[in-house]
Amino acid sequence: MKKTLLLLLIISASATVFSQTPSAKKEKPPIDYYKIISTARDTTFVDTTLSIHKKYKFNYLRKDNFELLQFSNVGQTYNSLAYSFDRLNLKPLFAAQSHHFNYKEIAGVNYFNVPTPLTELYFKTAYEQGQQLDAFFTVNTSPQFNFSIGYKGVRSLGKYQHILTSTGNFLFTSNYHTKSKRYVARAHVAAQDIYNQENGGLTDNSLQLFISDDPEFRDRGRLDVNFENAENKLEGLRFYGDHYYELLSQRDSTGYSVLTIGNVLSYEDKFFRYIQSAPYSAFGPSYESSNLETETKLEDFNVKAYADFNNSLIGKITAWAGYTDFNYGYNSVLILDEERIPNRIKGNIIEAGAAYEKEYRGFKLSGKGAINVAGDYDGNYLQGAASYDLNEDYNAKASITVHSVAPNFNFQLYQSDYQNYNWKTELNNVKTQELKFEINTKKFGNASVSYTGIDDYAYFGIKANDSTPTPLQASERVDYLKVKAEKEFKFGHFGLDNTLMYQQVLSGQMVFNVPQLITRNSLYFEDHWFKRALFMQTGVTFKYFTQYNMNAYDPVLAEFYVQNDQELGGFPLVDIFFNAKIRQTRIYFIYENFTALFGGKNEYFAAPGYPYRDNVLRFGLVWNFFL
Repeated sequence: MKKTLLLLLIISASATVFSQTPSAKKEKPPIDYYKIISTARDTTFVDTTLSIHKKYKFNYLRKDNFELLQFSNVGQTYNSLAYSFDRLNLKPLFAAQSHHFNYKEIAGVNYFNVPTPLTELYFKTAYEQGQQLDAFFTVNTSPQFNFSIGYKGVRSLGKYQHILTSTGNFLFTSNYHTKSKRYVARAHVAAQDIYNQENGGLTDNSLQLFISDDPEFRDRGRLDVNFENAENKLEGLRFYGDHYYELLSQRDSTGYSVLTIGNVLSYEDKFFRYIQSAPYSAFGPSYESSNLETETKLEDFNVKAYADFNNSLIGKITAWAGYTDFNYGYNSVLILDEERIPNRIKGNIIEAGAAYEKEYRGFKLSGKGAINVAGDYDGNYLQGAASYDLNEDYNAKASITVHSVAPNFNFQLYQSDYQNYNWKTELNNVKTQELKFEINTKKFGNASVSYTGIDDYAYFGIKANDSTPTPLQASERVDYLKVKAEKEFKFGHFGLDNTLMYQQVLSGQMVFNVPQLITRNSLYFEDHWFKRALFMQTGVTFKYFTQYNMNAYDPVLAEFYVQNDQELGGFPLVDIFFNAKIRQTRIYFIYENFTALFGGKNEYFAAPGYPYRDNVLRFGLVWNFFL
């Protein structure tokens, strides 16, 4: 970590010296000149405003976590209060998905184009001997070449025994285009590690002490946990490159026709390790009496060639073909009396796909689809959408998605020193169909409705007479309805921001659990102080979700699993905040979870056996430098 931070400082300093920094007499360019370009090539610009929605994103993930429930320590996992099915993968995902909330995937990487060097520093206090830092720097060394470098690190001891977290996300990006802009190249390198000490939750006796809110145990470090000798770690290293060239470029006053060819390459190594110095009896018998250690590995190589034809009359047509080579598994084969569990899932996939986009007088039509035409896994998706912009204040969109993909790798093959955590399965593809409607208005707010059907839903659950989770596939179809509405009201200097979500599982209730109702409401006051030198915002945020059979967490797999024995939740979460903005600096003071002061801990959990976080005062800031 220290070496990475030193590298960040050295490169930042050198880039500042050699960049095209304007003289002190020049004014800072307009903020919309500082462009952020997504992997999908959508462009936005740096936003230094202070709003209630920025407050929602001032957290470890740097995004709104309305649909998530945080564990007690920063850097731990999140329990899901709701689900989305917008990831259109054609091959299985890696293991330890509960540790991927802070893992930056390819689609989450941004590229930049800035007129002057830009730095952003994010800092926020953590729990018990820790802090969060997200440092970022980008510069254009010429109008054609930009690079950025960033590091996001967290270290927090936590309130409970043996839940230290230490995470690091290093990201380097670069992008280049010729003066004619006919050739563009982008690349990034991402090195990430997410480390968690695991304690298995509170013991039965400590759970009773927590629920009764015994004053002698409000120092959470005095509560006993199930074990203090385990840890797991997710690591990943990725190299990515994308470049394309406009083979045909005709633009004039009557229209345009552009033909582009491109190529994408990526290679990623991922590891997940679980280490425990002595076995824990509740996980069942083990092959080792001490020093249990399991390493799961994935090597993933992808190459794709594509062509875009963009015409002012026809629209944009894209076609691509891709090749994937994967190698998932372990170092040794496990031979049992009744079966043989292999150590590898190796293979390749050849995919083909196409997409279409067209805009006409406020209407936008889009569609895309892809299929594995050869290789070791079947998979496909088809998505179509239509939207209409009546004007700047009204927008409506409808979409339909059909998706079929194999369950994640750890559903198909897993090995461990614990005997119960070894399997090789043959599972059907998970088949998802989603219908979604959205409407966005400035006057009446935003609303969305989605209906999702899932056949052969794969999940981790506990079989009868077992005590540990195992991969299962639902025989009953899951039907899931999700309705969400958002509206903000302004009354002079006062504001009231509301988000309400209703969910209903119409079938498959025994394998798919969500709370029926989630609400978040923020009442706040904002004003300019000191001759408009400071903009302040203060208020209270209330969040609540109804009781439900909350998924349980398993540290060996680093996955959540379905349980139907405990209804948890149904407790209010209240944050009191004071935020301020001075120039490009946003300052946050948040007294989190104020209601934890008032007893009532019977359902006060982030997962069975894992209490939700206590009340705490936290401070932080986001600071932008425009050189």
